[in-house]
Amino acid sequence: MNILTRPILEINYDNLLSNYISLTKAANEAIPAAVIKDDAYGLGAKSVASVLYTRANCRHFFVAHAVEGEKIVENAQEAKIYVLQGIGNDNLDVFQKHHQLIPVISSPEMFAFWKANKLPDIKPVIQIETGLNRLGFREKDLQKLSDDDLKEFSIVMSHLACADEKEHFMNQRQLEQFTQLKKKFFPNIPASLSASDGVFLGADFHFEMVRLGAALYGINSTPYRQNQMRNVVTIKAPILQITTLPKGEFVGYSATYRASSERKIAIISIGYGDGLPRSLSNVGKVFFKNKEKIEECRIIGRVSMDNIICDITNISHAQVGDLAYIAADFYTIDDVARDAGTIAYELISRIGKNSRFLRN
Repeated sequence: MNILTRPILEINYDNLLSNYISLTKAANEAIPAAVIKDDAYGLGAKSVASVLYTRANCRHFFVAHAVEGEKIVENAQEAKIYVLQGIGNDNLDVFQKHHQLIPVISSPEMFAFWKANKLPDIKPVIQIETGLNRLGFREKDLQKLSDDDLKEFSIVMSHLACADEKEHFMNQRQLEQFTQLKKKFFPNIPASLSASDGVFLGADFHFEMVRLGAALYGINSTPYRQNQMRNVVTIKAPILQITTLPKGEFVGYSATYRASSERKIAIISIGYGDGLPRSLSNVGKVFFKNKEKIEECRIIGRVSMDNIICDITNISHAQVGDLAYIAADFYTIDDVARDAGTIAYELISRIGKNSRFLRN
């Protein structure tokens, strides 16, 4: 008998590579940049960067923080690594050490810091605000920049607010605002407006560079249609114990589930301490494979820190040590997130960075 005690996270790098190639084709002539912030959405920035750099010739990456970019320098030695949160006192030394890192400047104050600490062989990116009302220069800020200031930048970028809804009025509104500001202030430098979801809005949204994030990892960034990406993430967890729950008995913390008849239950080694949302209590699903057949079971009771309890009454073949599928090709991370009342972006980030998983 094979006994495991930890959940398992499997990452399909072939499918990740296929997603990158598909997105690159969809973006036509635009330069594809891989977004590997938050440790590549929790899946391992070093590994993802290495796969894309060596097997797909990716030469442009986006991270959130300079310390994230520093970790992949050796895996992408000739790539440009853009840092979305920019430059400041807490990371100036990292930029000075690694000239592959290029800051994204998003405010007049940060630009003033940049000019006071300029690195002569780096031309930063400027982010402008077009409707998301998050980071970025507003038009009034741009009007205060001199001609020499405007020449400091290598790329102008912005970020779409509603690209996951193809017909949302904000998409055209932001495109028009971005086009207008680019023409007025940055007519001669490359531009980037779209992340993964924006790629599918059409060529008008592509400009010279697209930033490939969620869809790269198999997440459906276009929920208005069937997912075009291949699944990248499989999550499994072992059965630690199988027992009988008598009729009328309760299970789990707070006794939120009571058996209406005698049930066979499995205690499975995964919980909210591993990143599984507690909101899956009494509503989540797990699956078992029996030869070619996939069998579904319900999570009963509360999700606890280390375990979930599942009703396996109808799974005659289940044994201690068997692996329950939490997410797979047939029940993806998007499906899990939907049932948990969250989004796959959050879920994959929480699970991927958890050190308790065995990784394959």
